[in-house]
Amino acid sequence: MNFTRINGLAFAFSAIKYIRYNQDFTKTTATKTTDPRPWLGLDGLVLALVCLLFLILATGDGSGNESDARLVLTTRRRRVQRRLRILSSVPSALIVFLLGLILCFIRDPTIFSDIKLGPSRFHVLKITWDDFKVGFVRGAVPQIPLSVLNSVIAVCKLSGDLFPGTELSATKVSVSVGVMNLVGCWFGAMPVCHGAGGLAGQYRFGGRSGLSVVFLGLGKLVLGLLFGNSFVRILSSFPVGILGVLLLFAGIELAMASRDMNSKEESFVMLVCAAVSLTGSSAALGFGCGIVLYLVLKLREMDFSGFPFFRSKSEPTAEDESLINP
Repeated sequence: MNFTRINGLAFAFSAIKYIRYNQDFTKTTATKTTDPRPWLGLDGLVLALVCLLFLILATGDGSGNESDARLVLTTRRRRVQRRLRILSSVPSALIVFLLGLILCFIRDPTIFSDIKLGPSRFHVLKITWDDFKVGFVRGAVPQIPLSVLNSVIAVCKLSGDLFPGTELSATKVSVSVGVMNLVGCWFGAMPVCHGAGGLAGQYRFGGRSGLSVVFLGLGKLVLGLLFGNSFVRILSSFPVGILGVLLLFAGIELAMASRDMNSKEESFVMLVCAAVSLTGSSAALGFGCGIVLYLVLKLREMDFSGFPFFRSKSEPTAEDESLINP
């Protein structure tokens, strides 16, 4: 799917910015990039590059290390396959994430005093009519195109590409997203969705079954119940360079997962969508331009002989046919 590939490229471009430049996430403007990231330090370029090389050595190109059983493997090739299996079994993403957590405490030791054990208190919010109008007009309406594309359509298409024969239903995914947000908003939860980038990242780092998502959910529940809101204090000091490295792999996997570019026409539409989406415009505008371009291309190939306005006044003669088809 074109949008899946474009979304992956957008993730990758953002990841490169995270790696190369410092980010100020407190800004309310679209541009959060500040000065170039220093080479040395606990959030420097050297650290990010080391994590990048480690992930490449551990996961390779993400295609897996299964060898063709029909091939006769030499002794040297068997050793290589054994080494690749060992490397692929290393939880590389988890190791990099834990390294980032350790660096959080080293960079800012005051985190220890700010940590409070135990879950945060739940309370039901009172949502007024004014809150609903502001949230619907400023939040929901602008987000609908991106949410439908990235959280529903792209997820369904990506699941079919990564796990052939198991493509999800768009209705079930959209209902799931709606239910999560309808329940969570009363407790002050942030909007959530089934992002295609998350699915691609989990697949890239070894997730192949629903059990991996179960463990991920259990881990988040444990952290939330153990640290509560104080865990946000830890994540605020997480090295952005390492975050960019993890995001880069997720974006590249998302872009590579779309394998349905079977013609030059499809590639042309995809590149136009990418050019519009990734040059300061929105993904929704890029998607809209892609739809219009696709319709124009189909209109160009349409047979209009059935319409009276385009119908020829005289049928071609045998002489005309011989000139056309000698």
